[in-house]
Amino acid sequence: MLQSSNLRERIRTLSKCVCDGARLMVGQGDYAAYAEHVRRTHPDQAPMTEVEFFRNRENARFGVGNTSGFRCC
Repeated sequence: MLQSSNLRERIRTLSKCVCDGARLMVGQGDYAAYAEHVRRTHPDQAPMTEVEFFRNRENARFGVGNTSGFRCC
């Protein structure tokens, strides 16, 4: 039984890593990781809301507001 539960946990962990990697590849970061980072390293700042975070990542991905002329598509 111990091996079975250990295997399930390893599969869950691997699954999360694959999903997180896929999100990062398409420019969508992990909101929970972002919020935890802000709380830990910038306690004087409030983290963006989940909607603000999503918009920020989308804008960064597609070059919205970018004056350098670079655009994804």
